[in-house]
Amino acid sequence: MTKLIEILGNLIDPFQRAEGPPPQTLFAFFRWSVRGAWPMLVLAAAISCLAGTTEVITAYLLGQVVDSASADPAGYFARNWPLLLGFVLFFIGFRPLIFGLSATWQGLVVAPQVATKITARLHRWTLTQPVEFFDNDFAGRIASKQGQTTNALTNVIVEVINVGFFAIASVTGSMVLMLSLDWRLAAVMLVWLAIYLWMISWFMPRLRAKSKSRASARAMLGGQLVDTITNIKTVKLFANSQHEDSVALDAMETLRLQMLDYGAISSAFRFALMGVAGILPLMLIGGAVLLWQAGSATVGEIAAAGSVSIRLAQMTGWVSFTLMAIYSNIGEVEDGMRTLTPRPTVTDRSDAVAFEFRKGEVAFENLTYTYGSQRNGIHNVTLTLAPGEKVGLVGASGAGKSTLVGLMLRLYDPESGRVSMDGQDLQDLKQETARQHVGMVTQETAMFNRSAWDNIRYGRPDATEDEVIAAARAAKAHTFIKDLTDHMGRKGYDAHLGERGVKLSGGQRQRIALARAILKNAPILVLDEATSALDSEVEAQIQDALETVMDGKTVLAIAHRLSTLSNMDRIVVMDAGRIVEEGAHADLLAQDGLYARYWKRQSGGFITFNEAAE
Repeated sequence: MTKLIEILGNLIDPFQRAEGPPPQTLFAFFRWSVRGAWPMLVLAAAISCLAGTTEVITAYLLGQVVDSASADPAGYFARNWPLLLGFVLFFIGFRPLIFGLSATWQGLVVAPQVATKITARLHRWTLTQPVEFFDNDFAGRIASKQGQTTNALTNVIVEVINVGFFAIASVTGSMVLMLSLDWRLAAVMLVWLAIYLWMISWFMPRLRAKSKSRASARAMLGGQLVDTITNIKTVKLFANSQHEDSVALDAMETLRLQMLDYGAISSAFRFALMGVAGILPLMLIGGAVLLWQAGSATVGEIAAAGSVSIRLAQMTGWVSFTLMAIYSNIGEVEDGMRTLTPRPTVTDRSDAVAFEFRKGEVAFENLTYTYGSQRNGIHNVTLTLAPGEKVGLVGASGAGKSTLVGLMLRLYDPESGRVSMDGQDLQDLKQETARQHVGMVTQETAMFNRSAWDNIRYGRPDATEDEVIAAARAAKAHTFIKDLTDHMGRKGYDAHLGERGVKLSGGQRQRIALARAILKNAPILVLDEATSALDSEVEAQIQDALETVMDGKTVLAIAHRLSTLSNMDRIVVMDAGRIVEEGAHADLLAQDGLYARYWKRQSGGFITFNEAAE
């Protein structure tokens, strides 16, 4: 049994990569999502059609048995044993086999594999989005949209196969059966079908629109709740629980009103549906009785028409409710498409090549990036970091330091000018290959809710245990990591650090981030306030480690604590998006310019500390 499940589970490759970006029109998006699964989906639809025809065969056999029973009872079984045997074999053999096969195909071949395929493709596409895509939305909303879109799209595919093709086969077979009985019964059924389809065409677009609005409101509520929970410490520290409750209630009220709108249209649809469904048995059974009265139909044909009409009336409710769910899911898919399918603003060109490291030179040439305004960002910045040079970057908040680093890592593409590494324009390179040669430690340290091992090893996933521990020791993190214990009882390097490293202090998070960068051992190193969360004693220890790490590397270091930059080969001062001063620490102090003013504002305490540390 396990082997059979394994075979069926591998008929669709769930991790096959998509071809190109996701389309932004509905049906093209459907095709993109399931490309590669079509043979199995077509086979599933064929099995569903076969299951649908069993409903018609059931009615036909019932009519035959009823007609056979209208004759003389004497010798009944002897005369009709082939019919009765076929009747028995159909109900205990063929019919259960087909329905079982259909259920197996849906449960093992289609649903789990298609859902995984869609999830993988949406996730991979989301990973290609630039940083600003995530900056402009709730993280919870984006994740929620991935899950909602996957579930909705999978439901649509499964229900179209399971119900849509089943119903089409049943209705088509029923029409053929009615036509074989009398063309007038087929005509009556055709008129009813036209009324039913008209009703569907009127209600479904309205249900779809309401569903889209409901899905958007639900995702916004989810994003709001995740945003609050993610920042729960800030909420409590500022005593703003009441404010967050009010914001959440507003989002809940919006969702509640959207749900009421959807409920109103769906209730009207169900009411109309029940009325239309009740008409069919009256029309077909009544018509068959009239034909029987006129001598044009048998009792068995009345039974067959009655069986078909009652089954179709019951199926009408089932199919219509499913259609309502399908349209509801389509609304959620469309809403998810709007969130998840924007084209990235930073992309690899079709002819992009891998970065070839040579010496480690980084050059910014006439670089401008203003975030769409004329005030922010940087303007006409030209700066070259020679291979192995240690350059400090200084400036007030908003001076353009982080923008420069973002462009260096190609988180954005410049509006004009270019960034190059070893003479290679970043826009001509595959992004990942350039970033692989850059190590970075930021003030806002990024931690995964994974083990300490995993967080440090993120710098180099193939690192050995000894290498991870050596990096942790160099970052002065080994001692506190050994003492960690998480809520599951995992200890030391196996302990999980909580979402965004919440279980660690700021200094501990920064030391793990340093260990990660040390382990990566990239030839180009960016330090963005790398020791800002450390106390003076630990910082002194880390500075020694950093001196070793920086040896032989090209380094760009941002710091507000100027004492950490005094030993840099060169210090670059930025103001209002431009480079205004440049030189060694002593030279800049002698110029008595902006850097000297910054230095004077930071009391002599740092100098005293450094002298004491020496």
